[in-house]
Amino acid sequence: MAQSTGPRWLDEREMAAWHGFLEATSRVARHVEQQLKDEAGLSHAQYEILVRLSGAPDGEIRMTELAEGLFTTKSGLTYQVGQLEKRGLVARRSCPTDVRGVLAVLTAEGRAALRDAAPGHVVAVREALIDVLDEEELAVLARGLARVGARLRPSD
Repeated sequence: MAQSTGPRWLDEREMAAWHGFLEATSRVARHVEQQLKDEAGLSHAQYEILVRLSGAPDGEIRMTELAEGLFTTKSGLTYQVGQLEKRGLVARRSCPTDVRGVLAVLTAEGRAALRDAAPGHVVAVREALIDVLDEEELAVLARGLARVGARLRPSD
């Protein structure tokens, strides 16, 4: 018996899961993006940059490391950091241990902007996703998405 060489098409249950994932991720992302824009004047990417910097020692991270942690391209990160820099929320400086390296540094203004934006952001995340699910659904979602992320994470 010959083996099929074509794709394994999605069945009805799998297609429903895929379509549900696409709709939910799109709608949650738009909801969170709009809330941050309206209430804080930040994009979601900019907010995440501020969050990562706030959790880093001395509020600074190498740009290459920041790009990897944010799942974005280096050019996309450079643009977003440039926008934050224009507003005085982030600064860039040379890395003291690597002449080619550049550090993104959270400023006092950036820390204040993050502190002001965080309450509205967490409300938006809760209303769009977290509070919609019960504890079991949330645990399954977290486990499943962690497996997907791990599978697709580039190996170094």
